[in-house]
Amino acid sequence: MNSTIDIVWLHDDLRVTDNPLLHFSDRPDHLVCLYVLDEAWLAPLFDESDEARIGPARLRFLWQCLMELRGELLQRGSDLLVRIGNPADVVVSLAEQLQARSVRVAEHVGLEETQQIEGVKRQLPADISLERFESGRLIDESALPFEASQLPESFSAFRRQVEKHCVIPPAKAAPITLPAWPDAPRGFPPLCNVCETSAAWQPDERQGLAFVGGEAAGRERLQHYIWRQHGPASYKKTRNGLLGANFSTRFSPWLARGCLSARQVHDEVNAWEAEHGSSESSYWIGFELLWREYFLRAARLEGKALFGDAWLPPVNADFDAWRQANTGVPFIDAAMLELSSTGWISNRARQNVASFLVKDLGVDWRLGAAWFEHCLIDYDVASNWGNWRYIAGVGRDPRQDRYFNVLKQAGHYDPKGLYVAHWLPELDTLPVGLDRQQPWRVAPETYMAPRVEPEAWQRWLIGEAQLEQTGE
Repeated sequence: MNSTIDIVWLHDDLRVTDNPLLHFSDRPDHLVCLYVLDEAWLAPLFDESDEARIGPARLRFLWQCLMELRGELLQRGSDLLVRIGNPADVVVSLAEQLQARSVRVAEHVGLEETQQIEGVKRQLPADISLERFESGRLIDESALPFEASQLPESFSAFRRQVEKHCVIPPAKAAPITLPAWPDAPRGFPPLCNVCETSAAWQPDERQGLAFVGGEAAGRERLQHYIWRQHGPASYKKTRNGLLGANFSTRFSPWLARGCLSARQVHDEVNAWEAEHGSSESSYWIGFELLWREYFLRAARLEGKALFGDAWLPPVNADFDAWRQANTGVPFIDAAMLELSSTGWISNRARQNVASFLVKDLGVDWRLGAAWFEHCLIDYDVASNWGNWRYIAGVGRDPRQDRYFNVLKQAGHYDPKGLYVAHWLPELDTLPVGLDRQQPWRVAPETYMAPRVEPEAWQRWLIGEAQLEQTGE
């Protein structure tokens, strides 16, 4: 009797815990776990650009995740094969070569990934099945209180229905053993062979938290924030912070690469609440997980429309100044420098730099979304492009008044100018306070002039001055 071989085709599910791809109703004799780095990610991001679509921070973090996953699989009797190329072609070729019984893959909301999965389905021989699974979600599609095609237009409506009708299942334990590796290639190339820039890249030492890819690091961060830091007790109050390691969960890079599942996070928060009591603050972590869930569901429905109606427009001087941290607005430049230097910025910073690019500089939002795709170690297609559409006021729940007065925001969230001086040390010579956010007014020789100075900033400053005079 011939032995059976299944292929697990991995995308953003680089973990062994709570991974449905590694649980079998009919266990095969052999298993091949495969990850394919899409060669399109190594192509230039923009026309006449030397920068690849996947930036050095993101690719480095991904490779760390893959190395860690290989160790977890080896402990369970399996291994990992990583290839570079056209994913559909690689998967079909390997399945035919091994005469596999099936290809197991998680459903993906990304347009390109979905097209690749459909391409594999079309090209596989009739005797090799393609099995699709839901992975990494809080709630299975079948458990939603509405048809997937009837997703509510707003997050608030989605949240109310889900909280009323849905029970989030617990995460599944990791398998103790896995089917053995067949007579087939295994392993993957060192990062330096893929991209020398990514192999040499190191994050800036000023980063608040040193991110390391992989399931073990993700679990360690989860345990640290929930149990040692007792983050659920203060998350809602601190989540808009800018400096330090623990003002927010920082789970997003591991969630994006699937080193952690949303249900694992949900389970830990529930366990913490059972011991310490629930609160608005602990609830807010689940609230953010629901936002992630909503963007995933929305991206699945949007398809091509998620990315706008056409190809990316050409870059311009305003966009270049923004991504190179040369806008002359310290609050924006500090965030953009942190992004390029570490691969991560806070949610508060993301909202401000996005609003500034779109609303103040008048740059097409799609350029900003593409740059974040290049930079972010926690990039996922749904949250990234969905959030940019939200800020731009297009797509679901469209509103044109989502405007962030970045000078006002800086005064509120960085009132002493500690964040901007942390990343722009030339501002450290200015007095602690709002002067650091507007050096062009008080000490123009210390910093470049701003590319724009919207009237909304002036109106806010006048209002602040009046409040100061009246002592209110």
